[in-house]
Amino acid sequence: MKRKFWYHTALALIISFMTLGASAQSSDSAKLLSLSEAIDLSIKNSKELKLNHAKIDEALATLREAKDARLPDLSVSASYLRLTDPGLTLKNQKPDNGGGSSSGSSTPSINQAMYAMVNGSLPLFTGFKIKSSIESAQYLAEAARLDADNDRDAIIANAVSAYANLYKAGVSVDLVKENLVRSQQRVADFESLEKNGLLARNDLLKVQLEAYNVELALMNAQTELKITTVNMNLMLGLPESTKLVVDTTGFKLLTQNKTIDEWEQLAHQNRKDIQVLSLNEKAANSNIKAVKGDMYPSLALTAGYVGLDIPNFVTVTTAFTAGVGVKYNVSSLWKTKAKLNKANSQLQEVQVHQEMLDDNIRLDITKAYEAYYLAMKKIDVYTKAVEQADENYRITKNKQANNLATTTDLLDADVASLTSKINYNHAKADAVVAYNKLLQASGIIATEKGISK
Repeated sequence: MKRKFWYHTALALIISFMTLGASAQSSDSAKLLSLSEAIDLSIKNSKELKLNHAKIDEALATLREAKDARLPDLSVSASYLRLTDPGLTLKNQKPDNGGGSSSGSSTPSINQAMYAMVNGSLPLFTGFKIKSSIESAQYLAEAARLDADNDRDAIIANAVSAYANLYKAGVSVDLVKENLVRSQQRVADFESLEKNGLLARNDLLKVQLEAYNVELALMNAQTELKITTVNMNLMLGLPESTKLVVDTTGFKLLTQNKTIDEWEQLAHQNRKDIQVLSLNEKAANSNIKAVKGDMYPSLALTAGYVGLDIPNFVTVTTAFTAGVGVKYNVSSLWKTKAKLNKANSQLQEVQVHQEMLDDNIRLDITKAYEAYYLAMKKIDVYTKAVEQADENYRITKNKQANNLATTTDLLDADVASLTSKINYNHAKADAVVAYNKLLQASGIIATEKGISK
């Protein structure tokens, strides 16, 4: 008996330690996530921003390419040639009067030639093509950077929205769990009353059914929480199995007192997409100037060296050249028109996009503004609804205990209490999201979150 006792004791201790270890491991794997950390991780791990960095590098490379056009061109060439009989006649050779060539005037035998050439040119004037191309590339490089900033603002707003969804899912699970405990306790109480003949079996079946429905609601809420957690982990670059716990200290509801016109004015001052289109317009104008430059002659400073060796005939070793070269492509008079039309069309597209953006900004500000105030009104309504639902449940529970209210009335009051609490917490999260959407629409969300470039 003692051996059996010690065996069971040891087994119980092992199971206890294993349970404690699993509990500690589960607790360690849970990550307390603040809103600021979620934003930082989403920016750090955004594949879209990584793509934007590649686009910026491409734009900067294009800018360097445009600037390189100002540098001198230098070419080197050399050849070795085998020749057939060239039939060479020297102009200063005396004619042969029938007796063959006179002494000293015989034609040399030439069967090979070698030469080397070095040519360099420095552009002095190219019809403003180089200058305009550099300006266009500079504007486009800056536009690429602002595009990345604009996408970063969208990522910040998306992180806030995902964080709010995680908060709502977690709150729903907690509230439904509390309700399930209350429902299970009610089932236990009703079972006791039914056994003692103080309650109709139909009422017991009603509360049992309600408890089953709450269990199903909890399963749905937990599934939604799992999906939301996986989505958040993927966005933040964390392992999918990471358990996230929302740190609500930084998830605060903020108030605002600006009018729609004031928010719209902020948008026109700070929106990156407005600045991008402005830069695109400048780039399009510079591109038009570059295309027009084809119709001008180009002027370049030229220099070179020629080395020549034709055995038995001539050797040149110090032939240096320097001068100014002028080039004009006459065909540009009729070939440039199509290019110019294309460049003007690109400018018109940018201008139309600017007009469309003005309308979209007004719409974005209005949507976010109204969504924020709607969420704030919902919070006021749901605050009163929670108070009234809790009070209604308390009164209905007392009445049901004294047979003054039906079990159905009690269950309806219980559901109303749970629904009002869920709606209240969801409204708070929606208000935070709406406020950040308002910040995004006005172009100041990164500044408000303290995110540097």
